[in-house]
Amino acid sequence: MNDPNGLVYRDGQYHLFYQHNPSGPGWANMSWGHAVSPDLRTWRELPVAIGGDRDAQIYSGSAVVDHHNTSGFGTADNPPMVAIYTAKYRSGRQTQSLAYSTDGAATWSKFRGNPVVDRRSTNFRDPKVFWYDDGPSKRYWVMVAVEALDRKVVLYRSDDLKKWRPLSEFGPRGDYRGIWECPDLFPLPVDGNPDRVKWVLVVSHNPATVDVLPPAADVSPKLLKGTGTRYFVGDFDGERFTADGPPEFVDEGRDFYAGVTFNDAPAGKRIMLGWMSNWLYAQQTPTGRWRGAMTLPRELRLRTVHGKPALVSRVTGPLATGGRKTYSRNGITVGRGGMRLPVRARTYRVHAEFTHRSAKSFGVTVRRSADGTERTRISYDVATGTLSVDRTRSGNILFGPLFPSVESVRVPLRAGALDLDVYVDTTSVEVFAQRGTHAITDLVFPNPSSTAISVDSDGGRTHLRTLTVTTMD
Repeated sequence: MNDPNGLVYRDGQYHLFYQHNPSGPGWANMSWGHAVSPDLRTWRELPVAIGGDRDAQIYSGSAVVDHHNTSGFGTADNPPMVAIYTAKYRSGRQTQSLAYSTDGAATWSKFRGNPVVDRRSTNFRDPKVFWYDDGPSKRYWVMVAVEALDRKVVLYRSDDLKKWRPLSEFGPRGDYRGIWECPDLFPLPVDGNPDRVKWVLVVSHNPATVDVLPPAADVSPKLLKGTGTRYFVGDFDGERFTADGPPEFVDEGRDFYAGVTFNDAPAGKRIMLGWMSNWLYAQQTPTGRWRGAMTLPRELRLRTVHGKPALVSRVTGPLATGGRKTYSRNGITVGRGGMRLPVRARTYRVHAEFTHRSAKSFGVTVRRSADGTERTRISYDVATGTLSVDRTRSGNILFGPLFPSVESVRVPLRAGALDLDVYVDTTSVEVFAQRGTHAITDLVFPNPSSTAISVDSDGGRTHLRTLTVTTMD
């Protein structure tokens, strides 16, 4: 699996469609896989929803519940679900097409009038569609897609999902070469204030796709991160998006790509999933018969940080609140050298609130072997003010030369304190700092026996206001 597609909520179920090869673990035969969940934790895989054929593969896109039956595919009493996807033809041309379901997404029919948007382009893809409502005169469907090589987001509108007309374009912007993929556009209140709403445009940048690889001599240190997801904060008037400033990262790790959000999520929440891999090594990961995974679901909010709105993310649902509290301590001081915890686990959540004392660096080490030679370390360097995830000794790192890495991001302490939430799964570490202001997601491939956890304090003492380990097995 790779890109999440068609994220939508209906009748108590979260629907996750995704790029999928039904025939093997490598990237080929692109179709839409399908899984559903009542709570974003327990998922049930369903048969392939939309399959490719001899003429076209099924690339990324989105899905909506057509509540007003504008498309005419359903009825007023049984609104259809409509998928808007990229059809990649054998000639290389990419167009936007429709499929619809009137039985709750159990079966899908391709629209006979496909394609619905054709720019005669070989790099026009990844449509995200949503219902825009700004009063009686401004109610229609909006599509954001990309001209990938041009690093442009192209916007369209429609009254019925079948006939589309262009609105505007955005880009290129930012300091990355390569291509843009998988856009998303949505409103969020700033600091929870409904009277102050900004729009967020998400784009994934990809200098190392399956199809497009940069020349080796043209790879800058930033491009060596491979694929990633960034966002712009700005305004959208129903036709044109205007950015307030340069893009920022949704996640600073190596393994967060193609992040998009659910349509119609409950209580107006904006919930994002990303593909947890990187095209620099996605086809070499040592996972055997399967390959690819999604990140944990994250609720997105806009919070004022350093005087401007910034996207913050925290894991949502039972993964954030459930599990079994295995270890909990408050008000302890960790001396030079740190301490091993009396817990061994493979899947768990660590919550830690550190207060700096005299240590030069402090943090948490997870998936640690008994002798400490294998480990993934999450550490804060006091002198540089940076939080890092070091996976250079995390286990199997030899399958790709660009996999061993240390990912770092500047994270200011707040009154001398650092708040960390670390989610550890069998092959992943997802770190959230300062209540979600910063995130780092990395794959790791440790030995199954590497289950130790430690708290680190180098060069002095560190105080822990609270430390909790919650196992998720």
